Amino acid sequence: MKPWYKYKKILIYLLMVAITIITVGPFLYTLFIALKSPSQGIYDGFFPKDPSIVNFIDAFKKTDFGIYLWNTIIVTVIAVPLNIIFSSLAGYALARIDFRGRSIVMTLIISTMTVPFQLYMAPLYKIAGELGLRNTHIGLTILQIATAFGIYFMRQAFLNVPKELEESAYLDGANRFQVWLKVAMPLVKPTIISLAIYTFTFTWSDYLWPLINTTDSSMYTLSIGLAQMSQNFDGGNLKLISAASILTTLPSLLIFIWLQKYFISGATEGAVKG
Repeated sequence: MKPWYKYKKILIYLLMVAITIITVGPFLYTLFIALKSPSQGIYDGFFPKDPSIVNFIDAFKKTDFGIYLWNTIIVTVIAVPLNIIFSSLAGYALARIDFRGRSIVMTLIISTMTVPFQLYMAPLYKIAGELGLRNTHIGLTILQIATAFGIYFMRQAFLNVPKELEESAYLDGANRFQVWLKVAMPLVKPTIISLAIYTFTFTWSDYLWPLINTTDSSMYTLSIGLAQMSQNFDGGNLKLISAASILTTLPSLLIFIWLQKYFISGATEGAVKG
């Protein structure tokens, strides 16, 4: 092995270790604080001397964390399947149905991705109030039930599905909806799972829209609840807040680890054909 190649390999490994420490370090530090027992101070050592889950239990007993968690679960369970259904229907239509103005529609959809949410959150807030969607679970999901990114993402995946398979289904008597459901959808499963992960992660951690669309504390989601906990507790309760933060982050982390192979393949599926 040449010396320069050996040094290059060592440098790459060191860089990977540094990136891992930067990304994983804050999560581990928060976990160590959450696991410290009541008798151990926050700054009394880096690692917990007598690991305890009492802070995780207190997060439910001493705060409204259970209510925040339940609201977030309901909103996410509504948003994820609806976004998959509506985005895949729109994406399939834009990929397979040759109608007049299709390119214009696609351009308009993509252009909305460049508009910051802050520019239209005021009229959206007014519309939500007029429709009675304020302080409701449905109102918290309206931004995720059909997204421009989801439509574009699914369209790119459907473009890679061979048309011959769909034509065979048409010859067997299937209609367009049956072809979408039974032929096209199973072939883009990695993309569907990737979109589900995207939607889940964004909905689970969304802060700005729940903040402006909820005035009742019983409708707070986890992101708003954690912000309230941070304001209402002093530094001595940092262990409790750390435990709540870990419980908030854990579902997204576990789902990504479980479905990461589908996420990676789905994210690159649309790169072949545009």
